[in-house]
Amino acid sequence: MTTTPPPDPGHDHHPGTLDGCVLAPGELTAAEIAVSCWLDPDFEPWPGEPWPGEPELSDPGRDGRRAVGEVPLPEEDRYGIVILGARDRPVECWESMSCLQRRALLGVDDYPVDPAEDPDANPFPDLIEAGFVHKYPVPGATGFRAGGPLDVMLPGEELAWHLGAARQRGLDQLSDDELIGVLAAARRVQSWQAAVELAATAELDARRAGPGGREGEHVADELAAALTLTGRAAAAQLELSRQLERLPHTAGLLANGIIDRARAVVIASHLNLLGDGDAAAADARVAARAGQMTTGQLSARCRAAVLSLDPLAYLRRKKQAEKDARVECWAEDPGTAALAGRDLDRAAVIAADKSLDAAARWLRGRGAEASLDQLRAAVFLARLTGQPLRTFLPPPPAAPEDTDAPAGTDAPAGTDAGPVPAGPSWINLTVPLATWLGLAERPGEITGTGAAGPADADTCRQLTDALPRSPATRWCITITNRAGRAVGHGCARAGPGPPGTDRRAWLATIKITPIATGSCAHRHQSAAYQPSPALRHRIKIRSPRCGFPGCRRPARRCDDDHTIPHHLGGRTCECNLHPLCRHHHQAKQAHGWHLAQPEPGILVWTTPSARQYTVTAEPYPG
Repeated sequence: MTTTPPPDPGHDHHPGTLDGCVLAPGELTAAEIAVSCWLDPDFEPWPGEPWPGEPELSDPGRDGRRAVGEVPLPEEDRYGIVILGARDRPVECWESMSCLQRRALLGVDDYPVDPAEDPDANPFPDLIEAGFVHKYPVPGATGFRAGGPLDVMLPGEELAWHLGAARQRGLDQLSDDELIGVLAAARRVQSWQAAVELAATAELDARRAGPGGREGEHVADELAAALTLTGRAAAAQLELSRQLERLPHTAGLLANGIIDRARAVVIASHLNLLGDGDAAAADARVAARAGQMTTGQLSARCRAAVLSLDPLAYLRRKKQAEKDARVECWAEDPGTAALAGRDLDRAAVIAADKSLDAAARWLRGRGAEASLDQLRAAVFLARLTGQPLRTFLPPPPAAPEDTDAPAGTDAPAGTDAGPVPAGPSWINLTVPLATWLGLAERPGEITGTGAAGPADADTCRQLTDALPRSPATRWCITITNRAGRAVGHGCARAGPGPPGTDRRAWLATIKITPIATGSCAHRHQSAAYQPSPALRHRIKIRSPRCGFPGCRRPARRCDDDHTIPHHLGGRTCECNLHPLCRHHHQAKQAHGWHLAQPEPGILVWTTPSARQYTVTAEPYPG
């Protein structure tokens, strides 16, 4: 039994249910219309507007749609609700009846009673009794069973309380039927919470707006700091909140747990292509069936609605996306990496895919022992690095010198590519000294590439053996304390010899100088605004990423920001410089933002909401 008191069902607001509600004619909000679309399969918010590909109906009474050519219903008459009594006859003067009269008409178990009219009557039959106030000897007696009060209750604080009570009592005490009811109820509450979070996001956005409703600057950054989000995730949340502001039906479905956040994202992403008027019309159409659809089905439904209103919408988005074409590279969880082209020309991608497939089948047909997927991956990397595909084939059997090659052995285009191009222009491998010397197996870290991130010891040693082959390789030594924070650094004019040489003797030749921590002696201070190359290098070694909370942009791609502006007396020194990406550099300069660096490498951000967030550099591996 929970210690928290159960919700009081006798207060003025009764929790709604998914299986029915009583709404006064002419008083429906957009959220209530969205719920009505879900409750009544025949409910159409705007009658007489057939879906693309559906013929218009000539029967004026069918499915609530008007006949072809019929005058549309007045706005005040669209949502009237008729109450049926005995023998399915309309009830007159329903609005003027008291609760007791309505109970007498519909039956004692069908309508809630006002406690002021009948104090002895149960104001909400079968709700609390069906919950967790009493223990029932018969399985399935709790309210989460199929069709039970909690199985059909709209989300809110009441349903959240009962979910907490179910969890405290023990989910293992529930039948399978009740457990499914808990799952569904938890999803509804999750949707309700998402709606609250998005509404709060919209309110923050409105408070940061400029004159004339101009969108506020750096709202996403404030969200990112407050919710521990990446910049991209915060921007996506802000955009979704803005879209839902003009999609009241979708917002209502989310708030009432009829769709989840993923489906709201699908609707918003499609309807984002439309102007406000068309988006509102599509929102009303899609809402009627959204709760019954998966994200895939809903995407198709939205696409049909968008095309019916604006046939060129997707073409415009395609042209815009092609301007953002790029190749992305990132590390994957198993320790591998990924390389992908994004927003590329579709026809060219299809042609490239077929080319990879043809080359992989060519290899497999000539004895390459690997799956087709593995061979496709090998071809992909080989073509990017200029490696001939024939290197993947097993050695051919010896043949007489005067024997002609058999027919049909021509390789597909790109098989005999040219030499391997030069390696990346910049890459940084950070590896513990003991690992590099082969005395330990502690992981290192790779930066300077999309496949950045932690790397196992074997991968680190393979890279250290390969790097000396490139004349552009630079060698640096960074000393860290037990917390992994850089405290000393030195650079070598030349790297060690090939594998097997005396690396310890090479280390003895490198001069290590301290990196300022705690307090600063200003040893490397520059009088100029621009830091010297050596100081710039030291700052990026000490703080290898942007200094905004959660931002992971590498320092080499950031501005060297003076925390206290140089023209206001700020030093060009370790204690006043920190890498900030251009976006967060601008955020720092925006109205209501403040940045301090109380110690070298430690930043304290203050957002317009007066909340503070402290950022320290990520520790080095080891």
